Amino acid sequence: MKKAIGRNILIVLCVWVLSACGGLSTNAAGLTPTATAVDTGGAVSSPTAIVSTEMVAPTGTADSTQAVVSTTDTPQAVSSKLAPGHIMAPGTVEPLQLPTLTAQPQAITCTSPAVLTPAETEGPYFKSGSPEQSALGGNLPGAKLTLTGYVLGVDCQPVAHAMLDFWQADASGTYDNTGYTLRGHLFTDASGRFQLETVVPGLYPGRTEHIHVKVQAPGGPLLTTQLFFPKVAQNDTDGIFDSRLLMTVQPAGNNFTATYDFVVALK
Repeated sequence: MKKAIGRNILIVLCVWVLSACGGLSTNAAGLTPTATAVDTGGAVSSPTAIVSTEMVAPTGTADSTQAVVSTTDTPQAVSSKLAPGHIMAPGTVEPLQLPTLTAQPQAITCTSPAVLTPAETEGPYFKSGSPEQSALGGNLPGAKLTLTGYVLGVDCQPVAHAMLDFWQADASGTYDNTGYTLRGHLFTDASGRFQLETVVPGLYPGRTEHIHVKVQAPGGPLLTTQLFFPKVAQNDTDGIFDSRLLMTVQPAGNNFTATYDFVVALK
């Protein structure tokens, strides 16, 4: 009899000790045991396991966590909408509407396979995140310049929706390094044409007149280069000048028109 009572007391004590040490646990309703954590030796549980076991709402629930963490809304998915090397601000989506150009189209002079437009140094004054605009400078003093042209592949075929990002000095040879005056990016239209309204840049020590530009076909590599003006005396002493990057410039009253066709790689 005493032995039986002793065994019962021992069993009760064992149960009490196990419960106190957390060896048994129950869910919020106190009905069934929940899974206990397993020591993985310092390994971090995978996000997939966390979402699948703890965060996903029951089937049919409108506010399921699975919908919230859909990969279509992740920063990686947003950036994938941009071409590699794109200089637009992260997360910015390219416009769906192609521009309407006012200048008359010029004939394309191109022999396939065409030579890629030469690259040039970026220089110290580039700023990312320029606004999308095709008219630069506003009412700044200086002669106005309308630059038109095409973006072409080496097969001489026009590239629609190619990106061009321009930046330059004003008529006195000064860059706006705190804002975006005389800075902007634009896109070619459905026929591969672009049009930029700006001012003729001025000279500053060591450089001839030039316009900086980055050009990129959708999904293609980024070309960084510069455009130059013909018959400028400083062309002969500028160590960066390249005659292959000369625009064709014509006077238009007190202002000027210019043309240049870029040839870029598509992948």
